[in-house]
Amino acid sequence: MTLIERFLKYVSFDTQSSEETNVTPSTPGQMVFAKYLKEELESLGLQEVSLDDSGYLYATLPANTDEATPVVGFIAHMDTSPDMSGKDVAPRIVEDYDGKDIVLCAEENIVLSPAQFPELLEHKGEDLIVTDGKTLLGADDKAGIAEIVSAIVYLQQHPEIKHGKIRIGFNPDEEIGLGAHKFDVEKFGCDWAYTMDGGEVGELEFENFNAASAKLTFKGRNVHPGYAKNKMINSIRVANRFMALLPDSETPEHTEGYEGFYHLIGVNGDVEQTNVSYIIRDHDRARFEERKATMQRLADFLNAEYGEGTVVLELHDQYYNMREQIEPVMHVIDIAFAAMKEAGVEPHVRAIRGGTDGAQLSFKGLPCPNIFAGGLNFHGRYEFVPIQSMEKAMNVIVKIAELAAAHK
Repeated sequence: MTLIERFLKYVSFDTQSSEETNVTPSTPGQMVFAKYLKEELESLGLQEVSLDDSGYLYATLPANTDEATPVVGFIAHMDTSPDMSGKDVAPRIVEDYDGKDIVLCAEENIVLSPAQFPELLEHKGEDLIVTDGKTLLGADDKAGIAEIVSAIVYLQQHPEIKHGKIRIGFNPDEEIGLGAHKFDVEKFGCDWAYTMDGGEVGELEFENFNAASAKLTFKGRNVHPGYAKNKMINSIRVANRFMALLPDSETPEHTEGYEGFYHLIGVNGDVEQTNVSYIIRDHDRARFEERKATMQRLADFLNAEYGEGTVVLELHDQYYNMREQIEPVMHVIDIAFAAMKEAGVEPHVRAIRGGTDGAQLSFKGLPCPNIFAGGLNFHGRYEFVPIQSMEKAMNVIVKIAELAAAHK
């Protein structure tokens, strides 16, 4: 099976994760896919293949050299985003892309156009795998899985490439922030690893946001509006005051690069009670802590005005910037950088404006930067992946395995 045949098979599995079920994996389709992958890895002759009850799949390609070499891992996630359906994905290949609009679904006038997605033009002349406009594609992160498995097969077929022990890990529920929660770092047993979960060719990432969630409950006092003076507290209006006190310019739509933000993601309420949800993001740890303190300060300010208990704030840290864990072991980045160069890929080191399983794994003791998988426009109907980008990602994995074996 080729890399592309493998990828097209993988996207046929419906593995959309869900935040509502409170089980792991969060949806049964992920376990169905995991069992398929387990059988495939066993058929390829890999060792130490194991699948636990939570849907975490591990396997080993043994070293083909007697020299002492680091144990390196490659990781990808099996779930697709809850943002759009991943059921009955109907991919097709646009060969030798001509730089023009791609009609995904003529019936519904769904068009993938460089006018809206100018990055398409960077892949003119390449072969693009697209959707039919009715689902996402699932390159995030089934492209990563296909690339890892195909790289392992390539190493098996080319024993002249000397490599150490290689571990692969496929996990559920990355898209809902739980991919690393039950990942068994000790069992995985690697000196370091890479998640194959980035986007455009050349991406190499070892910085990400510090992240927290903020849930606010605004409690009101409902009184007949005709007799409400000096009695009513309208929780919706109190919530609006809180939201208005946060800086308008520090939202996702107004920030880029290393700029952090407060992101309002949900509002639901009535006069008696309003619930508001935010996520807080910043690359700088001190600024991140300041953002959380600002939330608390505003809650305290409104409680002082309306009465204690009017605003209840719950803050929960989600993950931290992996740079703290990667900087002491920068050879992990140097090897990936060199591997890209040798594979004919120009590295683009950048900070992730988001999170990755690698961030949480890094803080669990497994340094784990992120490498491109090649897909673009994740989480929606306009997702696509150039075949040539997937091939380059596979080649980078092979080169990392080779270069890591030479690292002392």
